[in-house]
Amino acid sequence: MQISIIIPAFNEEKYIAPCLESILTSAPDALLEIIVVDNASNDHTAEIAHQFPRVRIVREEKKGLTKARQAGFIAAQGDLLAYLDADCRIPSFWFSCILSSFERDPSLVCVSGPYRYENVSLTVRWFTFLYWWIAFVMSKLVGYMAVGGNFVAKKESLIAIGGFDTSIDFYGEDTNIARRLSAQGKVRFDRSLFVWTSARRFEKEGFFKTGIIYILNFLSEVFLKRPVTKTSSDIR
Repeated sequence: MQISIIIPAFNEEKYIAPCLESILTSAPDALLEIIVVDNASNDHTAEIAHQFPRVRIVREEKKGLTKARQAGFIAAQGDLLAYLDADCRIPSFWFSCILSSFERDPSLVCVSGPYRYENVSLTVRWFTFLYWWIAFVMSKLVGYMAVGGNFVAKKESLIAIGGFDTSIDFYGEDTNIARRLSAQGKVRFDRSLFVWTSARRFEKEGFFKTGIIYILNFLSEVFLKRPVTKTSSDIR
């Protein structure tokens, strides 16, 4: 199975190079392409990304995370579409974990994993460890869970559900896609499939406030099939 990596990026000149470096360092033969969706950036994101091999730039003028995800979905040619945030870095085993997951289980349509946050206090590390344990338990109870900046789905399954709901601004979009994909097959949350990411949203909005917003929108998507938070702010 060939993999397309899709990275939505709005003004990510600070983070995009380390993200791409981590991908190319451990890229397997199965990696078909890396698509950076330049989501109406007005900085040097696209220029920096263009310097890397195997990277294709797709410009999406309509600003919004789900719009950028959809643009990547339409452009991608791989069998598996892997979504990463621009401020993420993958560990060396990330690709092998993904490929083995889909090879072992033909009914699997999506696999996702947690974030590990860089440069945070011991207290925040402890609470995030607890947070992801709770998320894992919830994924078992509900039957699905996805983290928007670290998930992989079969393209045929995304086609079957019509791709992403571009009416969603930000919060709840990952639960929305996981819930809809679960109608096509298994959606698995794997705690070992982590990526490193920045803690910029925690730093700007606060750890507990951010965590509560994510939890509320997860529950709202599960029970009401729509997110409760309608808007978000750009954190750069």
